Amino acid sequence: MEPRGGPEERLRLHLVTWNVGTASPPPEVMSLLQLNSQDQVMDMYVIGLQEVNSKIMNFLSDMAFDDPWSIFFMTVLSPLGYVKVSSIRMQGLLLLIFAKRVHVPFIRDIKSQFTRTGLYGYWGNKGGVAIRMSLYGHTVCFLNCHLPAHMENLEQRLDDFERILEMQEFEGEAIPSILDHDILFWFGDLNFRIEDFGLHFIRESINNSRLSLLWEKDQLNMAKKTEAFLQEFIEGPLKFKPTYKFDLYSNEYDTRGQKSLFWFNGKKRKPAWTDRILWRVKRLLRPTSEAGEVPEEEEATISVSLHSYNSHMSYGISDHKPVTGTFELEMKPLVSVPLVVLRPVGEWSAGQDATVSYSTVPEFPSSAWDWIALYKMTFRHPNDYVMYAWVQDNEISSGEDAKQVYLGAEELPISGGEFILGYYSHMMQSIVGLSQPFKVEPNRTVTKKDLLWDGVDGTEKFCSTELLNDF
Repeated sequence: MEPRGGPEERLRLHLVTWNVGTASPPPEVMSLLQLNSQDQVMDMYVIGLQEVNSKIMNFLSDMAFDDPWSIFFMTVLSPLGYVKVSSIRMQGLLLLIFAKRVHVPFIRDIKSQFTRTGLYGYWGNKGGVAIRMSLYGHTVCFLNCHLPAHMENLEQRLDDFERILEMQEFEGEAIPSILDHDILFWFGDLNFRIEDFGLHFIRESINNSRLSLLWEKDQLNMAKKTEAFLQEFIEGPLKFKPTYKFDLYSNEYDTRGQKSLFWFNGKKRKPAWTDRILWRVKRLLRPTSEAGEVPEEEEATISVSLHSYNSHMSYGISDHKPVTGTFELEMKPLVSVPLVVLRPVGEWSAGQDATVSYSTVPEFPSSAWDWIALYKMTFRHPNDYVMYAWVQDNEISSGEDAKQVYLGAEELPISGGEFILGYYSHMMQSIVGLSQPFKVEPNRTVTKKDLLWDGVDGTEKFCSTELLNDF
């Protein structure tokens, strides 16, 4: 969805929620991300996971480096032109947001927040993580939750969610609270169960495709009728089987019951729609005419429509099946010009100093901590750069129309290739400008010795087989 100046644009968003039960990533996620559908290319992916492995050694390692799930999804999506624009983790809760590169400069003012609700708010095994942003000028927030389990904890689930809504405030005076966003997506392992009906009746209803009999006893559906803070949340029809609780690597519901090292309880868990995706569109009060009509200029500038709401039975790494929702956001872009426009000056060659020219819109809030980076075409996230330079420290000229920044030859990639320039705004915590792709010519003056590095066994090995072939 490139801004083309039209009155409306459509952006396709694919949202995933999955309790992965501390498992490692599966071999593939083609169907989960709908990557095998050529006619439904997504503009954004939002991936919310629960129960990511948070044992102390795993968690400490993931704090220093990207966790295996983040690496996995970046490895899948970055070659397809998607960039991870933001992520947040709170113990087992993980939220990742990817966008097509063309949208990245229009995703701004990114902020993240978390709320612990486990052990009276002192432990992060339960709670919510959120990422908010300005998307083409519209405020959008994504909230991934893991609420308390078990049939009898309905009131605790409702109380915890209401607390999360109250506690999720973002830094900065201009950043609204979570319910003030134009659109709020709420999803996760919400742990709502099916009341009254027994295990045999629920399984028979599922086997005979009579799911509608179970909807009226679904705790979330019942709560929406009585709880005011839930009534503005919308959900698609539950036309897929309950997504919990399955035997591992199976489509059979809980045949073993609960067990541990010291005891066994043969009582089997009743199936339930624990994994859900809902959304809320902010209702703005607009003046009406005497005839009760809304003036055309006051009509909503953004809307959400659900295209699909499904579970994915082929994935069996945990006792939950993943659930996806594909949405179309129809909007009138409030911003259609990037805050920063960049371009390389002249022809670039490895081994030679390079210059970047950039210009900003008048209202752009620049900072001494802003930087310009050189990226590969398949870069994974804003910090996945080949090299970078501080904008103010490396400035070599400043005019009314443009400024220029110097990049040292010693950091340019020797092998050359196709690259892209990006401007990162410290205040907005996002890339606010990307150049068109351009080529860096390889350095033809290097010798074979320049391409050698010492192996761990003391031998010399070539660091670039591609360049070696040129000699």
